[in-house]
Amino acid sequence: MIDYSIFKSYDIRGIYPKNINKKTAYLIGKSLIRYTKKQKIVIGRDMRISSPILFKGLTEGITSEGAKVYDLGKIATECLYFAVGNYNYELGVMITASHNPKEYNGLKIIQKNNNNLLETIPGKNLIKITKETEKLEKDKKIPLKQKKGIKKINIWQDYLNYILSFVSLKDISHFKIVIDASNGMAGKAIPMLTKKLPFLTIIPLNFKLDGNFPAHSPNPLSPEAPKEAGEIIKKEKADFGFIFDGDADRIFLIDEKGKLVRGDITLLLLAKHFLEKEPGKGIIYNLICSKAVPEFIKKWGGRPIRSKVGFVNISELMIKKDAIMGGELAGHFSFKDYFCHDSAFITFLILLEIISKNKKPVSKLTKELSPYFKLPEINFRVSNKELILKEIKKKFSDAKQDYLDGITVEYSNWWFNIRPSQTEPLLRLTIEANNKNLLKEKKKMLVNLIKEIEKIHR
Repeated sequence: MIDYSIFKSYDIRGIYPKNINKKTAYLIGKSLIRYTKKQKIVIGRDMRISSPILFKGLTEGITSEGAKVYDLGKIATECLYFAVGNYNYELGVMITASHNPKEYNGLKIIQKNNNNLLETIPGKNLIKITKETEKLEKDKKIPLKQKKGIKKINIWQDYLNYILSFVSLKDISHFKIVIDASNGMAGKAIPMLTKKLPFLTIIPLNFKLDGNFPAHSPNPLSPEAPKEAGEIIKKEKADFGFIFDGDADRIFLIDEKGKLVRGDITLLLLAKHFLEKEPGKGIIYNLICSKAVPEFIKKWGGRPIRSKVGFVNISELMIKKDAIMGGELAGHFSFKDYFCHDSAFITFLILLEIISKNKKPVSKLTKELSPYFKLPEINFRVSNKELILKEIKKKFSDAKQDYLDGITVEYSNWWFNIRPSQTEPLLRLTIEANNKNLLKEKKKMLVNLIKEIEKIHR
């Protein structure tokens, strides 16, 4: 029996082989073709230990339904977006669990819609058809179709040329930078990309592809993940650095002092760059970004457009609102000219150009965009998410509230958002205030309040 808890709001994800395995991948492959009716499927995978096994199961399922598979090999997730967006493939699947720990793996699925734009197929959309397929397969009632083969393809040169078109190489300074690939797919992509940037001095960290992630978590937001890069930046007196996640679709900037730059501040660096080129354009930001984000976007003549949390929501809004780019705290940055999808390597290149042109240390650049005080997201494991949200709503009824994603409560000098996780029994709390003391005070108050409500209603 398939564990249907692996079918998430945006993708399919679980622990290998307990939740997701070769048999599961095979049934999902069959179901995917029966659901979409697509015939030309392009597939990529990351360096996780279980990725080759899931690839085998997935492709056996797809080809058994008469569809043809085009094998990209080991790639970064954004290369799949390029393959589907730039060529004549109808459907793309990336085998990855992104920034999750080593025991996880999963599938991200995208298709080209009738307007030639890319859209994500949520994992949960496949539950019904996979249940039907599982039953039919068990009863041996699925008719055999003529199997089509698997063709290996290489898109790297076209992909690199495409992303390099986003910047002017002559405007990039001769920086000395540290890059931490987190033993993930950036370790394959960056050496190819930086061949085109011979004037950069690169200090590489953890470039060996290793699905065991021996150096640190593949999630750059894990407290220990950026420490090594930060220390090397200071030791080597590098200008700044970058850290990527496992499948290299998330990127974080690290300043010359070794401090990780928040995703919403990086978004502002990018937004200003794009608005200087195309004034008045829309910029998507998610609702847990600093309130400085919409303030600066308006100041620069842009249209700030607020979204739910989740990179899929950013991409969908970019299409609906004709925005030029978007981003979020988690380190995903999407671009209209990259099929309205995210690209960590385009972000990398544009940040090199931005920092070159500004001729200031990264810490100074980012401080200018950080007028408020904000805490990292705080997670609470609770028994009844909806009940706590209801109590919070009542408690802060004197404030401005909205419900785009959980509850956002706003006062003149501080605000917070509390929202339920889509995948775990967690509530996630974001707080920002005009000064440090107020932030500390409100954090203590909210943490105690949530714990008290949970204790009373447990």
